[in-house]
Formats: sequence, C-alpha cells, structure tokens
Amino acid sequence: MTRTAVVFPGMGPSKFSDVGRFMTVSPFARRRLAEADAALGRSLLDDLRSGPDEYSAAQQIAFLVNSVAMADWMERTLGLRPELCVGSSFGERAAVAYSGAMPFAEVVRLTAELARCELDYFEREHRDLVSQLVVRTPQEQLDDVLTTMARAGEWHEVSGYFDHGVHLVTMHEEHLAAFKQRISERGGYSLTTMRPAAHAPVLAPLRARMREEVFARFSFTATAIPIISDQNGALVGEGADVGALLDASTVTPVHWGHIHDRLVNERITKICVAGPDFLIHRLELLRKNFEVVTAAPKDALKSRRPAG
Repeated sequence: MTRTAVVFPGMGPSKFSDVGRFMTVSPFARRRLAEADAALGRSLLDDLRSGPDEYSAAQQIAFLVNSVAMADWMERTLGLRPELCVGSSFGERAAVAYSGAMPFAEVVRLTAELARCELDYFEREHRDLVSQLVVRTPQEQLDDVLTTMARAGEWHEVSGYFDHGVHLVTMHEEHLAAFKQRISERGGYSLTTMRPAAHAPVLAPLRARMREEVFARFSFTATAIPIISDQNGALVGEGADVGALLDASTVTPVHWGHIHDRLVNERITKICVAGPDFLIHRLELLRKNFEVVTAAPKDALKSRRPAG
C-alpha cells in the first residue's frame, strides 16, 4: 500500500524572474497569490519587483505562496493525498498552512512579521555570521574540519544535518574562506552561503525577540495532517506543539536523519517535494528508501492531465 508524505523544502536565494512567472501563469499560484495580497493589503508582485532579492519579506512570502500552491497542484494533478507533511527549515511555515494548524492568510501575515523582526535584528546583531552548506563531505571529514577549527579558536555551530555528506555549518564570516579551503582539501564542496545565518543556538536573542514581538500575537490549532518535526522527527499535532516547533527553529539544527527515521516508522513509501527545491529531492537517504517525486514550479508549468 502506498503511503505518502509531502515535504516542503527550505528556501534558497532567488530572483523575481525565478518566482514571478509561476505566480502569474499557474492558476494554483494565482489563487494563493490573491489570498496573500488580501492578507497583506497590497500587491506581493509589486513588492517583489521593487524590493531586494534573496531573503526579503516579499521573497519569503513568495516562497510560501509557491510552496503551498505546488501542494495544491500535487493533489489535483498527481492525485496524491499525503498522510503526513514535513517542513524543512523555512518550509515549516508551508507545512503549518498545509496541515491546517493555521489558515493560509494567517501564515502569510506571520511570515511577514517574522521576516520584519529577523531583518531588523540582523541589521544590528550578528551581522558577521554566515551558514555554509557543504556537500560531498562525510561526517568523519566534517568532524575533522570542525576539530581543526576548534583548535584554531574559530567558533562554529552545526546548523543542519541533511545527509551523510551534506551539512550546514554556522561561523563568523572571517573564517569562511579557511573553512571552504579545508572542506575542499578533503574532497568536499562548498555549495551555498546563507546570509543571514540560521538554526544556531547563538541566535537565542533573536528567538526571544520573535517570541515576544511576533509569536505572542498568533495562535495555532490542532493539525488535520500531522507534521513531522524537522528538528527531532517527532509527530506534531497539537496547536501548542506547532507553535513550539516554529519557535525552536531559529536555534535548533535541521536533522534529516530524524525525519528519515520517522518516515520509515510511519511506513511512508512515497515522498512528494512541493515547492522550489535544489537540495531535498537529491538527498541519497531519501532516494534509496522512498519513491521521490517533485512538484516544483517547472513541473506545474508543463501540460499535464489532472488525475482521476
């Protein structure tokens, strides 16, 4: 029997050309875009055209719109009805909307407020921190690099465990070049540098600020579809636990090993990665144990006959 989970990936840097066309062409995205515009009281597309690229509030909301729109497309076109959902990193917010723990319009407003708080924080604090994604770097090799950093007095924290050779490490930017060189010397490759940093205990002051200024004004209900925590693999269903999941995301590493184990324990056989993704659908620990299908904007823009 096929049991399916939908995965909402984390957000990577993007430009208006990467997201704008899909939101103007796809009927699934246009519906979600209209909801987002109503929630914001302004045009998201106008904000995207005029604002900065990468991790602006408009880009974060656009990523949310596209991810949830792709889940809509997945249900309609692929005929999938997931039993569970997962949100990896920023994808947690799409999972919250898809799970039913908060109406989509409220998640849009929550995302806008979190982005405002985060961007204001990083204008003043921790401006020198980055999170570096590395691939082709097995845990033993990474441990060797991190030990070398520690001996050199170079502070770091691991922010993500994605696969045996894929990790996210947070550090001061002044140490980034040396870190990349050490990774390269051991046969690894440095892929994406995230600015600002994410999922690191050092960001506890940002977590406290988000809790006071943002989360205190929003509420969550029980989910219709359980969420798998991207932090420890727990099943999250109660409203308070959903809020706690988002609250902890700022300071807690993403851990795909725990997610994988939960998927296996729940007898999931198929995974659909919904939304713009450059990493999750490539993870070997998923591809070797599950059927992995993608629901990315490029898939939805292709002509496909609806299922059923």
